[in-house]
Amino acid sequence: MTDRIADVWGARTPHARDTAWPVRVDSHLDASVAEADVDRWVQSACVLCSNGCGCDIAVKDGRMVGVRGRAADTVNHGRLGPKGLYGSWQWSRTDRLTHPLVRAADGNLVECDWDTAMDRIVERSRHLLATDAGALSHGFYTSGQLFLEEYYTLGVIGKAGLGTPHMDGNTRLCTATAAAALKENFGSDGQPGSYSDIEATDAVFLFGHNMAETQTVLWMRVLDRVHGPNPPRIVAVDPRTTKVAEAARATGGVHLAPLPGTNQALMNALTREVIRNGWLDEQYIAAHTLGYDELKATVEPYTPEHAAGICRVPADDIRRAAEIFGTSERVLSTVLQGFYQSHQATAASCAVNNLHLLRGLLGRPGCGILQMNGQPTAENTRECGADGDLPGFRNWDNPEHVRQLAELWNVDPMIIPHWAPPTHALQIWRYCEQGSIGLLWISGTNPAVSLPDLPRIRKILQQDSLFTIVQDGFLTETARMADVVLPAALWGEKQGTFTNVNRTVHLSEQAVEPPGQARSDLEIWLDYARRMDFRDADGAPLIKWSDPEGAFEAWKECTRGRLVDYTGLTYDKLRGGSGIPWPVNEEAPQGTERLYADADFPTRPEDCETYGHDLLTGGVLSEQEYRARYPDGRAFLKAAAYVPPPEQPGREYPFVLTTGRTVYHFHTRTKTGRSRQLRRAAPAVWAELSVSDAARLGVREGDLVQLESPRGVMRAPVRIGRGRDGVVFTPFHYGYWDRPDSDGTAPGGEPSAANELTLTEWDPVSKQPLFKTGAVRVTKIADATGPSPAPTTTASAPADPDGVPATAGGPDAEVTEHLHDPHATTPPDAEAAATPPDAPAPGDAADHPGRTTAADPGPEG
Repeated sequence: MTDRIADVWGARTPHARDTAWPVRVDSHLDASVAEADVDRWVQSACVLCSNGCGCDIAVKDGRMVGVRGRAADTVNHGRLGPKGLYGSWQWSRTDRLTHPLVRAADGNLVECDWDTAMDRIVERSRHLLATDAGALSHGFYTSGQLFLEEYYTLGVIGKAGLGTPHMDGNTRLCTATAAAALKENFGSDGQPGSYSDIEATDAVFLFGHNMAETQTVLWMRVLDRVHGPNPPRIVAVDPRTTKVAEAARATGGVHLAPLPGTNQALMNALTREVIRNGWLDEQYIAAHTLGYDELKATVEPYTPEHAAGICRVPADDIRRAAEIFGTSERVLSTVLQGFYQSHQATAASCAVNNLHLLRGLLGRPGCGILQMNGQPTAENTRECGADGDLPGFRNWDNPEHVRQLAELWNVDPMIIPHWAPPTHALQIWRYCEQGSIGLLWISGTNPAVSLPDLPRIRKILQQDSLFTIVQDGFLTETARMADVVLPAALWGEKQGTFTNVNRTVHLSEQAVEPPGQARSDLEIWLDYARRMDFRDADGAPLIKWSDPEGAFEAWKECTRGRLVDYTGLTYDKLRGGSGIPWPVNEEAPQGTERLYADADFPTRPEDCETYGHDLLTGGVLSEQEYRARYPDGRAFLKAAAYVPPPEQPGREYPFVLTTGRTVYHFHTRTKTGRSRQLRRAAPAVWAELSVSDAARLGVREGDLVQLESPRGVMRAPVRIGRGRDGVVFTPFHYGYWDRPDSDGTAPGGEPSAANELTLTEWDPVSKQPLFKTGAVRVTKIADATGPSPAPTTTASAPADPDGVPATAGGPDAEVTEHLHDPHATTPPDAEAAATPPDAPAPGDAADHPGRTTAADPGPEG
């Protein structure tokens, strides 16, 4: 038993390179329930980060009462992180929405039945479609936390039923750059690497990725290599001293802490060093890439000294990091929000891909790229077209791809929006602000906390010209401002599939009934399609499925022959064991661990998802320009010079603001804030200053300060932490849902949302907002009444721990960790045993240490 609030990553199971990751099964039950009392365990996977850990839901008397990791799952080998252990299910007994709500004449939201709510939506929808704006009057803003079947249904409704280009998700805030960078270099979305590359690699580079907090189980996987023989060297690129940065120092790697907004200068310098030292696979470059000469010329001015002056990091550290990349036999790179939400996001993320292409480090064990996602089903949003892309990784600018979809859906190709790039999220909000979008349907997300420049977003949501529908499980800050609120079933209350970062598809079975009249997102959209009477070219209903499995079968046909091929998958195939990585088809019936082992990339004009962009301006390249390069299955080396960010610190606003995450919360705390253990661990917002900056400002631990940008203010107690000078960090999770009379302030009347301060600017290619490059000033408001509420266990640890209580969960945070005996000859309990799918077969040199307990697949498994 262990307190996994205090011990975030749990017990180590060290192992050597090229040996299988041992099994450790984590489980946590409600204190009132013993394991023997559980009625049944239902198969699922965790949806509180993008890792996608296989798990089982404990059900007692029709309620979710706990979770355990699935030993047989290739993603996690039985482990779960704190959010999954405590936050994935505890919300189910709190303040759920149980009835539809509509805005009454007096301005209040009142309960109603489904017919009343849906009639109001359909009436407004039909009215707007009859205006000159037509389908352009409709906008959809969805999530990265729903199921594949729901996204695909929404995509067909929007693109073939209505014909609106105004569809995107909050994945634009967290993973749009991942997709953009993969498209620019490789021709298509789709992660090249596998989590199992950790077992084989010699070096792990984490670019703007605090894996220790954002993907805790993946970090456990890294730690077990770090604590074993021949550990990989770690290189961390992060302005804060994270646990990843600590591991970098401990393994003989490097911690690079660039000034936020300067990533591209750093990447150009690393690339230059690799080229100048001849750490190249020249044969691979010549045979499988395009653009080497342009890249070499672009990076040439970026000496380590030149980049050091821009990034404010030691030049020798840049040289050392480049040497590790250039001389390691196998390198795994991961990328996340420190790059994606910063200036020149796509350019810097493409530069990571460039480095792997220069050395030919793709498609084999230990040599991978994981352009990470921030959300559990962000991959599905992109695959299914709910984020504006065309389903199946098709190119909106390719008439043949549009024709394929029109034939599949049996509609006129002209109804499918393809006359211009899809509308990205911040442009959708601009159209709402201008009044050209009159109906905005928000599902599974809380933009009144998560979008930049919140004062502006609140004004838009309150406009009389905008009819807003919010589909959620809770009355969030956003739902409070809606015209219609629809109660949605959540994880464990519905069935469906979802796909994680490394393309692994999991099936989540329904464990319990949703509360009251709540319905799944799929049921809601099917109802809307039926009431709107969307028809195909033959007059038959456009949507031809009525349940999740039917939607999944339809989706499979949409993927046939594409890189993202699901045709070899079925619900039955996904039951009882591990998730399976796509493509899964006749050629790869058991899935595909890594892409591009043959160095044949989907860049041919008839295959590619995009014709590419200029990384500095975002200008779209034409098909003719693209064809003139004769890609013929070769990857692109994409070059871009560094340019300064649009907002920089100065005399009035001298600090760089960077926002981020804590290990104990997910997004706007809609679920994790309702978990008592997670809420206690990180109860309220804080602002981190370096020791030097705090001393200069005369600020002590816990003092209340005001952060002010040109857009707004927030107040928070100070954590004197371990970040770099000139940078203020604050977590973005904290909104106002716990105040029924919310007016945009936190308890005590203090603004507490980080996005009061952030700016409405975005990357020119991915259109992802720049949450990490704003400028602020810091003013002390009041003396401390105690230390800040920032956790002490992770990157927010105080520089001086004296007087700061250690973060702990207490007795109700105890978790059982079943450490598998490597010498066991029988399963650790009476259930059947199974071996994780990526483990070597018995008798191999890297024999998997023992057998593992298979989780009960659930009532239908």
